[in-house]
Amino acid sequence: MADDFLLDTDDLTRRMDGAMANLRTEFASLRTGRASASMLEPVMVDAYGSMTPINQVGTVNVPEPRMVTVNVWDKGLVGKVEKAIRESGLGINPQLNGTIIMLPIPELNEERRRELGKVAGQYAEHARVSVRNIRRDGMDQIKKAKADGLSEDDQKFWETEVQELTDTYIKKIDAALENKQEEIMQV
Repeated sequence: MADDFLLDTDDLTRRMDGAMANLRTEFASLRTGRASASMLEPVMVDAYGSMTPINQVGTVNVPEPRMVTVNVWDKGLVGKVEKAIRESGLGINPQLNGTIIMLPIPELNEERRRELGKVAGQYAEHARVSVRNIRRDGMDQIKKAKADGLSEDDQKFWETEVQELTDTYIKKIDAALENKQEEIMQV
């Protein structure tokens, strides 16, 4: 029965790719002294009774290298969008101009750069934990197959495959973190 056991490594790879994609999104939200529309992606606005991404309540633009604007479509939501930006932890002070919210991006000081580096490290650790959880799921599948009669050689083979996949993704996460921290510390 277990002789035909085949671990779905494509599924594990897909899930680990998802963890990497999530990490890239979180890294994009960290400002590095340059204005970027992606820095507002994680901001959620309490609109119409549910939490809504900011890009679904207005248009996010980058008119200048140090300015992001949000043109809110519904006048009634301007206050809620401003509040969501203030509470997002981005460290940006929004300025209102009618239905347009302007976000001037200040120059980063050394202390703020270090804080952002720590936040990037936390994001990377969350991604590592996700990858390890996926690894654990794969190992649990192998243990279940072992209980159903999988040979010890096959068990070792699949465990090695899962561990190598995990190691590869942990290295990718570490490399992405190193690149992001270098980018943050650039003056």
